[in-house]
Amino acid sequence: MKFAITSKGDQKSNILMHKMRTYLLDFELKYDEDQPDIVISVGGDGTLLYAFHRYSSRLDKTAFVGIHTGHLGFYADWTPEEIEKLVIAIAKTPFQVVEYPLLEVIIRYSHAGKESRYLALNESTVKGVEGTLVMDVEIRGQHFERFRGDGLCISTPSGSTAYNKALGGAIIHPSIQALQVAEMASINNRVFRTVGSPLILPAHHTCMLKPVNRTDFQITIDHLTLLHKDVKSIQFRVPEEKIRFARFRPFPFWKRVHDSFISD
Repeated sequence: MKFAITSKGDQKSNILMHKMRTYLLDFELKYDEDQPDIVISVGGDGTLLYAFHRYSSRLDKTAFVGIHTGHLGFYADWTPEEIEKLVIAIAKTPFQVVEYPLLEVIIRYSHAGKESRYLALNESTVKGVEGTLVMDVEIRGQHFERFRGDGLCISTPSGSTAYNKALGGAIIHPSIQALQVAEMASINNRVFRTVGSPLILPAHHTCMLKPVNRTDFQITIDHLTLLHKDVKSIQFRVPEEKIRFARFRPFPFWKRVHDSFISD
């Protein structure tokens, strides 16, 4: 089996990365950064997000597993004290694959039919470059509302515990094929109206944003922030691609929610 390791870059994570690489090579696994069967993330959820984007072109061939060197993460469930146990599991045990849904973002432009496509593991946000964001929101090709406010956050189920939760969105179990739309400080008064609540859309529904006045936007794809100009529309849906996690033991989602937000 071929493996690769991604580190957060701090001293603790780098030491663990080199130690794991040595152990796995001793078990005669092959180190391959280009075409790994399994990618080990050492750091936190941000490190795994980086690894996901690095290997997003081979999601059907690569599985991910995370070691957290700080706080318990939603994607990184192994501790530094367990690396010998994890190494033996990777080397000797056929792992179970757990798949989580992703978010597809397609940005279309006003010129020459050009478009950009991205995949997000957590969420995508849309904000105006200057002033209030004004967007027509379409669901399944039908106009739903004209949004005015700071911005919109469209998240995956696994990303529903991140920025989406801070915006008052629902926490969705990642076994559910869905996307969620949450508002950032919407304007609601006698003149302007939005639904004012997060929307949870099933996998066969598409959400489309169409600019009303300005056409330049700051769009995030997980940890990446991009400036897009002359935007005609932004489309969000659940794609066919999924992220694959290598599971060597149970990692219950609701226990992660409890341990992250409720447990002392």
